[in-house]
Amino acid sequence: MYSKVIDNYLRKFGFREFTPKAVLFDMDGVLYDSMPNHAYSWHTSMAFFGIEMSEADAYAHEGMRGVETIKKIVKEQRGIVISDEESQRMYDEKSRIFATRPQAQVMEGVIDLQRKIKACGMKIVVVTGSGQHSLLEKLTHDFSGLIEPGMIVSSFDVTRGKPDPMPYLKGMEKAGVKPWEAIVVENAPLGVRAAVAAKIFTVAVNTGPLPNKMLSDEGANLVFDRMTDFGNEWERII
Repeated sequence: MYSKVIDNYLRKFGFREFTPKAVLFDMDGVLYDSMPNHAYSWHTSMAFFGIEMSEADAYAHEGMRGVETIKKIVKEQRGIVISDEESQRMYDEKSRIFATRPQAQVMEGVIDLQRKIKACGMKIVVVTGSGQHSLLEKLTHDFSGLIEPGMIVSSFDVTRGKPDPMPYLKGMEKAGVKPWEAIVVENAPLGVRAAVAAKIFTVAVNTGPLPNKMLSDEGANLVFDRMTDFGNEWERII
């Protein structure tokens, strides 16, 4: 099964081989079960500014830089383009509310998966649209020995967030790999779109309420319902 999927990937992009040396993980909804907190925070904070953003909308926009998300939503609903400064002020309110939410737990199965990845001699990179310092600082603590500070791409490292491929191109640069030497693990449609645009083999783990089809339609090579399912299949894929 997986050999056919890999062959299709190679043909699509004209690559000769698939030799993974690094795995690039999204953060929210992949490393942490944090999307319910984000969805609540987006809905509540935007309502304060008179902007409608349902929790489902938060999942659909997941992966974009916060400032870009707000500018997009405001333009759609009000027909105006707000400044980066105004958007940042609104994002700061979202971050404030998020900080009051219960602490999100590490996603079940992801540490076991990362240990398998490290055992294969592969690098681990985190590629997130987040700009919340508290979350970024937690990574190296919660994933001690697995995630290194220099192997994190956040909104501070790029000028264009997902669905633009820039974050994943930056992640490959940090890992020192080419597209056929990497695997992306995502849970969001826009994140999948970014990874596919970067020509990377993309595994989607659907940890939210969106249908699997939204992920496969964006070009995910494989879709799993749980991180534990992906971890159980890891050796068969590589």
